[in-house]
Amino acid sequence: MLTITHTISIIILKSLAMNNQSNTLTKFGKNISKLRKTQNLSQEQLAHKSGLHRTHIGMIERAERNITLLNIEKLAKGLGVKIDELFRF
Repeated sequence: MLTITHTISIIILKSLAMNNQSNTLTKFGKNISKLRKTQNLSQEQLAHKSGLHRTHIGMIERAERNITLLNIEKLAKGLGVKIDELFRF
């Protein structure tokens, strides 16, 4: 049986993991937005070039989406950059 201390520890660890994931999504989204804006692309234009929906681009940039590797590849192609550049934050 879990004690209150163990339960609290588990909650704290889960919270830290979620914060770290959220931080990564935020950094990734901001980087996508920065790369898009340096190319003077709208979200709609990037969506068209990437084969993704416009609202999906917005959700990625606002860290509301944890996207798949396939969509990361599509974003990189749409932005004309190597995949690793999307993670330089």
